[in-house]
Amino acid sequence: MAMTDAFQQFLEDTLNRVCPVTTKRMFGGLGIYCDSVMFALASDGVLYFKVDDTNRPDYQSHGMEPFRPFGTDRVMPYCEVPAEVIEDVAQLRVWMEKAIAVSRRRRRPKKL
Repeated sequence: MAMTDAFQQFLEDTLNRVCPVTTKRMFGGLGIYCDSVMFALASDGVLYFKVDDTNRPDYQSHGMEPFRPFGTDRVMPYCEVPAEVIEDVAQLRVWMEKAIAVSRRRRRPKKL
């Protein structure tokens, strides 16, 4: 399922309530950035935030699934964001800040 303009606009409007974000369509989905750091992605109508051992328990406690590109068994370091988090700006802020921090820690310097 390709990214729709309406879903992209919904995500931009929702996430921009917390901090300025930019988006980029890629591979039928959407990369979501804050300060040039990709901290989220969207695919098939689902929003995923970047995870590591510091925030993964938040997602697991809500029964959220990891991102599996193209329906494969391969798991990427992103987990589905619960609907109640998306709907509550205070919770959304906390979860976004954690995902952004994960992305900043994992960011690798570019080779020259």
